[in-house]
Amino acid sequence: MDKALRFAIIGCGKIAPRHAEQMVKYGHLIAVCDIDKEKADAFALAYNSSAFYSVDDLINSKKEIDIAAICTPNGLHATHSIQMLKSGANVLCEKPLCISAPDGEAMINASKQVSKKLFVVKSTRYNPSLIGLKKNIEKLGQLYSFQLNCFWNRPPSYYHSSWKGTNDMDGGTLYTQFSHYIDAMLWLFGDVADMKGFRKNYTHRSIIEFEDSGVVSLQMKNGMIGGLNWSVNTFQKNMEVSMSIIAEKGSIRIGGEFMNKVEYQLANDILIQAPQEGNPNDYGYYKGSMSNHDKVYENLLVALKDESHPFSYAEDGLKTVETIQRIYNCVSLS
Repeated sequence: MDKALRFAIIGCGKIAPRHAEQMVKYGHLIAVCDIDKEKADAFALAYNSSAFYSVDDLINSKKEIDIAAICTPNGLHATHSIQMLKSGANVLCEKPLCISAPDGEAMINASKQVSKKLFVVKSTRYNPSLIGLKKNIEKLGQLYSFQLNCFWNRPPSYYHSSWKGTNDMDGGTLYTQFSHYIDAMLWLFGDVADMKGFRKNYTHRSIIEFEDSGVVSLQMKNGMIGGLNWSVNTFQKNMEVSMSIIAEKGSIRIGGEFMNKVEYQLANDILIQAPQEGNPNDYGYYKGSMSNHDKVYENLLVALKDESHPFSYAEDGLKTVETIQRIYNCVSLS
């Protein structure tokens, strides 16, 4: 049955091949869509698909699509997701779900109105080190504090002639670079109660419309205190994404370039026995989060049949969006 699934990709940019590689394992990629005709045609040729140059044209073609992957710029996720949901497709939206909470709520309402599923890519949740920490976090007893560091490099060339760096299409560094790790924080510790912090743009002032660095102090609803420190200014290459936890019965740090290693653990029991491996999404002169789209699709196929299967629905994505929006609303750019 899975082999008969009909997929579509909206947006033929850098992340789209990660989706296509998985789609052809489970069914047929029957349609691709991009406003750049050359991109759409090349992608369609590579995967023996039909090319479309607008979402409206794809919908009007009356192709029956089971699952549409939304891989367009952040600011278009809501519009394109809602269009595809209303056309009768289930939707897997790339991160972030959107860049405003009202848009996220509209997406969820649309999925309910047409009785179609709306998922969001949370590929970092499949990092072995993070899975191990999530499964065993109760062994730490009372959680006291944490520090989440997100230190990557994004040179001016990354933003050149692109939607990236704009408020209306990108939304901010926390949306495009680090939303996976905000999600990890919420997944581990629950919701944020209060926050204070600072944001600055040091080296990208003529290039992007928001911060390239920030630091926020957080108090969680479970009583933990913690810090979020982020930057895209590390010298020449990505440095790390790490989470350190201080707790009653142990201390632990998972880190590496994309939160893929157990760097320190001292507790009454060994908490995490995870392989120290994994590769990032590699785009040539820069790298992104850990490439786990194989696991995303494995679990997507199960979740389509079984709603109780743990998978990232739109509500998970909305929590991340709401938290990032709160940070941006309360921490002014100076």
